[in-house]
Amino acid sequence: MTIRSLMMADHGTVEYATATGNDMPAHEASYEGFIRFATVGTIHTICIVLGLAVGGVMGHWFLALVTFLIAIIGMIPALATTSKTPSIVSFVLCFLIFVFASTMAAPH
Repeated sequence: MTIRSLMMADHGTVEYATATGNDMPAHEASYEGFIRFATVGTIHTICIVLGLAVGGVMGHWFLALVTFLIAIIGMIPALATTSKTPSIVSFVLCFLIFVFASTMAAPH
């Protein structure tokens, strides 16, 4: 191994200041898409965890199945459009199912 092989490569001149075109709209669009995907994904994950709590901890697996279906139904239109409303509605419904199941007696 020589010292020459350990040296970093020369990349030439930096062209950031002389680059043509403005990619800021594309950057903002991809950033908005990432934020939307992260928000919808987080809400969907919370809904799944609520469903697992309803089924696994409380023992109400039918209500857990309903919670999973609501979570999926809320996620699909939220990812297909620019609206977060379907995810928020599905979260509210899943949370209400969670509260309802927590007031019920455990099945025998």
